[in-house]
Amino acid sequence: MPSAPNYKPGEKIATCKGYGMAVAKLGRYNERVVAMDVDTKNFTCSEIFKNEHPNRFIECYSAEQNMVSVATGCAARERNIVFASGLATFFTRAYDQLRMAAISDSNINLCGSHCGLSDGEDGPAHMGLEDMAIFRAIPTATIFYPSDAVSTEKAVELAANTKGVCYIRTARPETAIIYNSNEDFHVGQAKVVCQSKEDQVTVIGAGMTLHEALAAAEQLKKERIYIRVIDPFTIKPLDAKTIIDHVRATRGRVITVEDHYYEGGLGEAVCSAIVNEPGFTFQRLAVTHIPRSGKMCDLLKIHGIDLNLFALPRPLHPNQMK
Repeated sequence: MPSAPNYKPGEKIATCKGYGMAVAKLGRYNERVVAMDVDTKNFTCSEIFKNEHPNRFIECYSAEQNMVSVATGCAARERNIVFASGLATFFTRAYDQLRMAAISDSNINLCGSHCGLSDGEDGPAHMGLEDMAIFRAIPTATIFYPSDAVSTEKAVELAANTKGVCYIRTARPETAIIYNSNEDFHVGQAKVVCQSKEDQVTVIGAGMTLHEALAAAEQLKKERIYIRVIDPFTIKPLDAKTIIDHVRATRGRVITVEDHYYEGGLGEAVCSAIVNEPGFTFQRLAVTHIPRSGKMCDLLKIHGIDLNLFALPRPLHPNQMK
């Protein structure tokens, strides 16, 4: 990117819109940038790129399998920098094409929008709650999980320069800008966004749950309870060193909170990173069962992953039931 992101702290913008604006910006300065979508460009905000660069936008209509194949062919021999977007939940349809892209050493960039419970009223069929699990299983994959428009633009820039299959997970609701425009981001480097010397536990969240964790930190501070909050930025590779160092500093206590099913998401990634560390106490909060349609704030509360994440009792995952 020729310039830093142009956002102000506290400004509210959805990460899906941040994605569309970032890819369009990248396209202004590099004619090899190509974007494509599966007839969801008004949801993923790839229409911003289409409006600016119509000759470099490919409409693949409702066919995720075909789009991933088109993206793989379009990126062959490093002729183009390809960004293909759709709803996060429907990349499950294209798993065969995704694994073949990895086997082919393809460098494609994918964006899954409207992830998790953030899709609220559209119901469980449209909620991407398995997407991180499928991309974590792909050997060449890098998974970006930005939490504001600044980190989203940085994710787009880094994805364009990262080999392999890159996946950017974005959300529908507007969220506050938490990073300064000159913040430096790297693949595999987490950010500590809230800390003090009195912190009693490390909380790791990403996307919507990072904002819920920050809200919880402010709420608990009034009760003189202090928590450390970490934004992993990339789920794969995960910044294990930063996480382990800060969990040690908070008496070995760590909580992950994620807008994803228990299986294969942020919690399992952190679990794998700290499994050999002695004396750690680990609690995972995630979506426990197939959700219903409803307002995002209500759904986050029902599944115990909102700002009241320390409240009890909470829904039990089958693996936790005796």
